[in-house]
Amino acid sequence: MGMNLKLPFLNSEDSLPGGVTRPTWVVLDLSGPYPERQPGSPLAALLSRTESVEALAAHVQKLRAASWLHGVLVRFGEFTASPASAHAVRGILADLAAEKRVVAYLPQLTMTTLIAASGAGELVAPESAEVNLGGFGVESTFLGEFLKKRGIEFENLRVREYKAALTRFSQDHMDDHNREQLQAYLDGLEAAWANDLAAARGVSPGVAAGWISADFTSAQAALEAGVITKVAYEDELIGPASRPFEAVLDLLTPHRPANAKAGRVAVVPLIGTIITGKSRTNPVPLPLLGGPMAGSDTVVAALRRAKEDKATKAVVLYVNSGGGSALASDLIWREVATCEKPVVVVMGEYAASGGYYVATHARTIVASPYTLTGSIGVVSGKPVMTEFNRRHGLNPERVGRDRALMYSPSRPYTDEERDHVEKGILEVYDRFTARVAEGRNLSRERVNELGRGRIWSGHDALERGLIDELGDLSTGLARARELAGLPHDAPAWNVTPKNHGPLPQFAQEAAQATSVSVWPFGNERVLTWFDQDVRVR
Repeated sequence: MGMNLKLPFLNSEDSLPGGVTRPTWVVLDLSGPYPERQPGSPLAALLSRTESVEALAAHVQKLRAASWLHGVLVRFGEFTASPASAHAVRGILADLAAEKRVVAYLPQLTMTTLIAASGAGELVAPESAEVNLGGFGVESTFLGEFLKKRGIEFENLRVREYKAALTRFSQDHMDDHNREQLQAYLDGLEAAWANDLAAARGVSPGVAAGWISADFTSAQAALEAGVITKVAYEDELIGPASRPFEAVLDLLTPHRPANAKAGRVAVVPLIGTIITGKSRTNPVPLPLLGGPMAGSDTVVAALRRAKEDKATKAVVLYVNSGGGSALASDLIWREVATCEKPVVVVMGEYAASGGYYVATHARTIVASPYTLTGSIGVVSGKPVMTEFNRRHGLNPERVGRDRALMYSPSRPYTDEERDHVEKGILEVYDRFTARVAEGRNLSRERVNELGRGRIWSGHDALERGLIDELGDLSTGLARARELAGLPHDAPAWNVTPKNHGPLPQFAQEAAQATSVSVWPFGNERVLTWFDQDVRVR
């Protein structure tokens, strides 16, 4: 604990000390959400101003190869990554720490920053660091009563009791089944956190788990418990031979081209709510409406391009999605299931419901311990605006068959219509469980026990046979290379559909982003979807 951490850091505009021709230390700043991949679409890429885990891995690869470099100070700013992304950052820093001395500087000691920083060999916080190690929690606002007071009710038909995708619109409180599954998921995250910190700090998982309830209020208390290795301000760490990462780019050896002779691995992203048609991004931050949407046409076209590419020997499907359209999920599943090349699915923060459906027939499924997965279930519903229309003098008039207008929000379902919808979603649920049983080599009865709409953490999913391995994208790429018999340094390429011209696609996405619908799934009402209003804090 009493080690001397006087590190050689100085502002980049100052000269290096005599006899030193190159900086011996580099400062690497980490801040922002750190998505696993850079956005694949032109519009999303333009709107994104954050670095990705993919880019960080490339930076670290160059730093590892710098023979003149003694160490790296990783300075955490407003680090807002999900636990799953933080775990991927942890692995990258651990790889760097195997080659160089790595010190993490943490002005804020939070659950998520400690996941990422635990890959470093030394953890330092200032005396005044903000400490928030109170465990993980989620909060969801239920809108049922709010909507009802405004004349809007919500039809919510689901299979089965844990399928909570639409409950925050139809109910005014969280039901017992949803509370149970969320608590179990959070328990899994805290167990994974204890394992990560225990491994980093050389203590038992039980000791690390005790840190969550220890009520630390200062960096000094965290130091005394063994959570961190030093209390110091940044200026106490700096010396005369350091530079920011950006200032040493010209000194870093370009990354050696990968061994492409034997073949390569294709990486296909599936990010956001799954819909039919083309992928798009809606920047409106509203439930159901906002964020990236993974179109089945776009994802299928990318998978087909990877299949047809002669140099591609394996495919990695990176999934960060709570699902969406049952139809779109099945169309993507079909491309994975019929691919003659080995397909590895890597799960990000979410791979639930339709996001799990598409993965069932992959050769290998890799997930973070912090991934939210499962939610094998089906839901359907619609808003009912009858009272809203009455209050505001709106009078929808009908002509023709009622069945043709059964999904209209102007009235509730009739009993006959409700039976029709329930029959349809039960058929989709049976298909979903059959896909899981066949792809994961489980009985239908066992899949139903694991299904019923219930979510699982990555760690719990591994124990139950829903995934094959814990890891991240680098793990998935390694498995894909092994399955294809490729060398460990075979290249990976990011796949987009053929003829994906940036300017026409950009214009199309910009036009789509201005169009907002109260139901983003078009005419489809059957969803394998997990409402992504679960943000771990």
